[in-house]
Amino acid sequence: MEELVERFLNYLSVERGLAQNTLLSYGSDLRKYIAFLRKSHILTLGKTTKHEVMTYLLELKDKGLAPTTVARSLVSLKVFYRFLAQEGYLAADPTMNLESPKVWSRLPQTLSLREVETLLGKPDREDSLGLRDRAALELLYATGVRVSELIHLKMADINLEVGYLRCLGKGKKERIVPLGSHAREALKSYLDKGRERLVREKDTKELFVNRFGNPLSRQGFWKMLKKYVKWAGFEKRVTPHILRHSFATHLLERGADLRSVQEMLGHSDISTTQIYTHVDRGRLKEIHRKYHPRG
Repeated sequence: MEELVERFLNYLSVERGLAQNTLLSYGSDLRKYIAFLRKSHILTLGKTTKHEVMTYLLELKDKGLAPTTVARSLVSLKVFYRFLAQEGYLAADPTMNLESPKVWSRLPQTLSLREVETLLGKPDREDSLGLRDRAALELLYATGVRVSELIHLKMADINLEVGYLRCLGKGKKERIVPLGSHAREALKSYLDKGRERLVREKDTKELFVNRFGNPLSRQGFWKMLKKYVKWAGFEKRVTPHILRHSFATHLLERGADLRSVQEMLGHSDISTTQIYTHVDRGRLKEIHRKYHPRG
């Protein structure tokens, strides 16, 4: 069980880019839950049900913990179980029908168009790794794919002539996402001038590879992104998921319909996509306040 907790924390760190303090909170909540399960003689998460989750939360309440602490523990368990179910470690999520307390509501952070252009302009176009980095960043912003989806893309998943990529998302659902002209040009440059030098004699099927010709890892992408964020002079923290948020927000700001954005993001429920409409409303409110004579 501890191994699954570590895999989950690694996912939150690398793919979701959560802060260290947040990871420590998740880790603390989940290790206490694992200890409770062991005390109850449950040695595998596959044996847990809604009953165990509710019993654990009631135990926390009986210990006199603050309601916000109990609520945070439930949130940690829901996110953890959702991850396990989506990754195929569990057949069902025992927290699925448990209502999450709305302790906080946080809108996704995004980059402005100018910030995106600054970031995407940093990789060296004369260097093999720079060509790879530019193509990967352009692709991430152009398609809104998750970083886990990006690093698992195969050469056969890209069609530059027609201009689309085939992506295998959560729950092994396949979707087709169009490529823009900038992403197609960056990918073509990488494939023509960069990838072959990196792969050399290796028969690597993945589209993006490291300096040794092996598939690019989540950690490798994260380190690469942090380097360019530093070079761009950004003080804010930029994660791969922020580029995904920016993709969706910029599309909606320019008139894209919500259903199309939902399909491109691979969201199974449109309510997940609707959070980006709140971001857009926030921008409209800012514009109104700035330009209206009585704003």
